[in-house]
Amino acid sequence: MAELKALLAATDFSSSARHAAERAALIAVEAGARLDLLHVLSLAPLQELQRLVTEVPAEIAEQALCSEVRTELEAVAAGLQARFAVTPACRVVSGPLLNTLHEEVIASGADLLVFGARGENFFRHLLLGTTAIRMVSKARKPILMVKQPVRRAYQTLLIPVDFSPSSLASIEVARMVAPKADVILMHAFDVPFESRLRLANVSDEIINHYRVVARQQAQRDLLALREKAGLSTGKTRFVVVHGDASQRVLEQEQTFDCDLIIMGKHGKSPLEEFIVGSVTKKVLAESQCDVLVSVSEQ
Repeated sequence: MAELKALLAATDFSSSARHAAERAALIAVEAGARLDLLHVLSLAPLQELQRLVTEVPAEIAEQALCSEVRTELEAVAAGLQARFAVTPACRVVSGPLLNTLHEEVIASGADLLVFGARGENFFRHLLLGTTAIRMVSKARKPILMVKQPVRRAYQTLLIPVDFSPSSLASIEVARMVAPKADVILMHAFDVPFESRLRLANVSDEIINHYRVVARQQAQRDLLALREKAGLSTGKTRFVVVHGDASQRVLEQEQTFDCDLIIMGKHGKSPLEEFIVGSVTKKVLAESQCDVLVSVSEQ
């Protein structure tokens, strides 16, 4: 099993970002991993100040702003150290948000990027807007989006699978982030061309037979996936449901009181290499619990 060696928690000092930093700290402690705290400095306010007060040298103003932000970031680190007995490294950088985040993930050697779902400024639309989708699409490392305050380690993981390479990647990252949690492997299925079968006046009896066959095949595939991934039989449950995958994921999240959903950004379609699938988009936007988007080697 792969090890989680380093996490990067991005913060904009909002309450949502605080929850994310705390979650990252808890995971880091349990995994024995390094934790880095990052703030991406927006220079827009500085540029506006210089437009109004031209006599302030750019270097002095930027140094003052960086110093102030670093002090605030170090205070966050001190709070994490006091609560979780972890000592994060602090880093303040400037630049375009998305490019800078991804550059910092690479530079830090982080195995996981963690941030809050809703922030006070440039993070506030990450889940609901196109920024999140662009971020996930570009990611080469797993991304954990934290939606809930931290009360305990993750207990129940929901992993929707479609038996593509993303499925194994999701299980692997689940074992790194929450090795002691219960795992629910879920598959949502449809009968191929069911709507066309109905248009062709195929009877409900035959269509229901196809559903039974599809469900049985999914159960066999889940069993094979569990064995291939090396999951414990005692801590793994199978759920096979019929219908729209995104809606079924959200339903199962509530049914089993899950605290983390782990999904792949890539599906079976080759186009998923370039775009984030509709199921992942909907779950990112509408789930109540935290969401971790895994990355598979294509």
